[in-house]
Amino acid sequence: MERKRLLDVRQLSHRYATGHEAIGELTFGVDDGELVSIVGPSGCGKTTLLKSIAGLQKNTGGTVSVDGEPVNDVPKGLAMVFQDYSRSLLPWLRVYANVELPLRYQALGTEERHRRVAQSLEAVGLDAAAHAYPWQLSGGMQQRVAIARALAYQPRLLLMDEPFASVDAQTRADLEDLVRRVRYQFNATILLVTHDIDEAVYLADRVLVLSGSPSRILAEIAVDLPQTRDQITTRADDVFVQLRSRVAQLIRRQPHTEGNLEPTPI
Repeated sequence: MERKRLLDVRQLSHRYATGHEAIGELTFGVDDGELVSIVGPSGCGKTTLLKSIAGLQKNTGGTVSVDGEPVNDVPKGLAMVFQDYSRSLLPWLRVYANVELPLRYQALGTEERHRRVAQSLEAVGLDAAAHAYPWQLSGGMQQRVAIARALAYQPRLLLMDEPFASVDAQTRADLEDLVRRVRYQFNATILLVTHDIDEAVYLADRVLVLSGSPSRILAEIAVDLPQTRDQITTRADDVFVQLRSRVAQLIRRQPHTEGNLEPTPI
């Protein structure tokens, strides 16, 4: 069965007032229920792209539409998970209240809000921490709270901006598996930006590789791996190794405007 196109980006470009052209011209789409990863050299405009999709900035050219509606402001039904979980959560509110917060701006009854919060906290394994404050939790647990809040909102489109970059390697692996699990549980449509090539391949149905700034799409790579994946056998799979090698080669040919993007060693 053919999937419905949920996100449609057409000839998108963005130039800052300083004259820096962050996005050259991007055209791509994300289908309903799909998880697409975006990778590229540092400074190539990945976060700028997410801001454009989220309606947080006016674009120089091109169009973005979500579910057929042009994006001129923050679209209804869009949620975002950021890298800096400590700033995205309100420290004076308990975990339950943090997850419930966006639901208070929807026409939902108390019972429905409670059901969504409880379901989301259970999905991320934090139902026992509902009455704790974020600062009482580890970094990985705080990011789980941020993910639970996004899931409780039941977004049509979930944007994730390097959501695991600030946690340790083991926690990162756990959160990757969490995202894969809740993606299917909630039938979520996800666009994820990451610097980690292995993560991009492990999580996605497709990987979009961007050029250096001003960014353009170098390649759109289908991830031909089984739907069921795990951190050990999937990463040792020949198909996985070939895919991550192909992505790494494309990125290494690009100029880096800041820092370095290194693939995780095999």
